[in-house]
Amino acid sequence: MKTVRKQIVRAATVAALMLGLVHAHAQAPAGGADAKAPLKLIVGFPPGGPLDTLARALAEQLRTTTGETVLVENKPGASTRISIDLAKRAPADGKTVLLASSAPFIIFPMTYKRLDYDVERDFVPVAHLVNVPTVVSTSSSSPYQNIGQYVAWVRAHPDRGAVGLTSLGGLLHFSILAMSKTIGVPLNPVSYKGGAPLATDLVGGHVPIGTDALASQLELHRAGRVRILGVSGTRRNRALPDVPTLKEAGIDGFDHANAWYGAYVPAGTPPAVVQRLERAFIAAVSQPHVQAQLTRAGLEPTGWDGATAGKVLRAERTFWRPIVEASGFKSEE
Repeated sequence: MKTVRKQIVRAATVAALMLGLVHAHAQAPAGGADAKAPLKLIVGFPPGGPLDTLARALAEQLRTTTGETVLVENKPGASTRISIDLAKRAPADGKTVLLASSAPFIIFPMTYKRLDYDVERDFVPVAHLVNVPTVVSTSSSSPYQNIGQYVAWVRAHPDRGAVGLTSLGGLLHFSILAMSKTIGVPLNPVSYKGGAPLATDLVGGHVPIGTDALASQLELHRAGRVRILGVSGTRRNRALPDVPTLKEAGIDGFDHANAWYGAYVPAGTPPAVVQRLERAFIAAVSQPHVQAQLTRAGLEPTGWDGATAGKVLRAERTFWRPIVEASGFKSEE
């Protein structure tokens, strides 16, 4: 009888331990992450820009819907490569999400002699979040009222073909080169350390025209401090229905100049975790009040899944590769 009782106690103990393990496993997030650890959104720009605006809108919504602590970490520098490297090295547990522009995943592999990341090997796209319309702007005091008048002006002053932008080697850089070829005037891309110093020089008339995200120029345009001459892409922007596309004005090269912002996690993140994040981010960017906030900032919410984001990346690489290769441009950073 003692032997039987010992066997029953032992079996009950083992069963209790197994039940505890199963319960603990069920409560732990996939990928082994600490359930109480905050969700970190890594942004490669300083606070205040359009990507930061997106990150903070998403963080607020995710806090509400998931109950999690969500932090936005701004890690600017090295044309966003610092933030990319930080996200790449993070644990693949779904607690670190990179919010990034499309250029580092499309153009940089073609222009940088050496990158510390591989776009296909090191990251998994979670979601395509917003399109980022871009514009060509000038000072409100400039002598040209539209892009056609600017072309006539720069043809008469070919030594004044400076065009301000926020980084060399991105989509807008190659769009400027294509525009230069279209109008037959040498245009010189001039890089600024962000949208704010570029806007300062535009407002002051120190650079004839500049090209940047609509989100960085829209309020200045509304305030009458800069004049937006044209928008990129193939259709007019809802925020600027009276401003033609550059294509409408006969300027080639800006059809594919719109950037976009997406969410990425380190490779190796369990598929179930990726799917959970995908659903959460798409739901967040689909909320009407979030969409209204982003639209006011000059962004166009999309909310496409990770598979679609991957397809868009591959299609854009195919489009830009021959253009980049023909330019011969290589980044010296």
